[in-house]
Parts: sequence; C-alpha cells; structure tokens
Amino acid sequence: MQDIKQQQAQIIEDFKAGNQRFLAGMSIHSSRASLMKLKEYARVGQSPKAVVLCCSDSRAPVEMIFDQDLGDVFVIRVAGNIVAPSLVGSVEFAAITFGTPVVMVMGHTQCGAVTTTLRHIQTKEALSSEGLNDIVSRIKPHIHAIARIQNISDEEKVRRAVEANVRASVGQLSHSSRIIEEMVNLGRLQILGAVLDLSSGVVNFLED
Repeated sequence: MQDIKQQQAQIIEDFKAGNQRFLAGMSIHSSRASLMKLKEYARVGQSPKAVVLCCSDSRAPVEMIFDQDLGDVFVIRVAGNIVAPSLVGSVEFAAITFGTPVVMVMGHTQCGAVTTTLRHIQTKEALSSEGLNDIVSRIKPHIHAIARIQNISDEEKVRRAVEANVRASVGQLSHSSRIIEEMVNLGRLQILGAVLDLSSGVVNFLED
C-alpha cells in the first residue's frame, strides 16, 4: 500500500514540476522523441501514469500545460469536465486495463460551460439543444447557490463556480461506480481536483 501512495504522490509532484517547466518556457519533451515513443507504444501498448478528466476548451491542452510526453496521460475531455456514464467508463477502463493510480479532474477559469450554466440559472433562457441541456443540467445543481449570491462580480461568480464544479466532479467520480469506489477505498486510486488559470498558465491543485 505504501508503494502505491508513494507512486501517487510522485505522479502529482511530477505534474506540478511539469507545470513549472511550462510556465518557465523550459518544457523538456521534443516532437522527435515523442514520435519515437509513439512507434514504441504502437508495438508494446500504452501505460499512462494518470487519467485527466478535463474540459474540451482548446486553451487547456493537458500534455503541454504539465509538460508530459506522448503516452503519459490518459486524457478524457468534455465540456465543463462533467461526470457522465461514458466518462466514468473511460476512467474505469484506464484504471482496470493499465492500473493507472491517479485521476485528476481539471477545470479552468473562464469556462464556457460554467458561464452558460450561470447565465441559464440567472435568466432562465432556453438552451439551444438537448446535448447542451445535458451538460448544463449536470453542472447546475453544484453552482445554483453561487449564481444567487448578491454583491459579487460576475467574474468572481464564475471563479467560485468553476472550483465548485471541479470539487463536485471529484466527489461524483469517487462514488460513480462500484469499481471506482472500491479502488478508492483500497487506496489503489487517488482522485483529486485542479483548476487551470488561463491568464497565467498556473494550475492550482485543490486541497481536500
């Protein structure tokens, strides 16, 4: 058990260090080396060290932000970093198939899905599609109270809502299936949250 905890801690520290390299403009991975790894992984298969459930936003490329190489991260992208059945299945697949011991839910500032949900709560305007409604309906319960707070700026509401949505997704994912819940309880899977600040590139890891 101690070995798994040490492995999980090392992976998280590696992500933090990678973000620092990215911020400093000192990323260490090259496209040539990555191409060589791709060919090797095609031959022997993948073994990602972490799963990242994150938003689909084009400004939040996980591998670049954490300076991780091809094959390092099993990335699941969906607007609003929500938890839905197919996404739970993707986490289960990585955890079971590759033994990946860390799952990170990463949101980001200025999230369009969160902003849309806040606006929907405040104005009750109709949503343009069933698919968008599905995303908004999964975010809405977790930020409804924030949308109703008076005397704070819209920017502050979005900031608080983004963090609340990440924390909610971490909690949901931890209890989303028998398989995941059992792995978490046994210490074989650690699930944590983080928020990327788009204006700086800094990733803030959320403490429990």
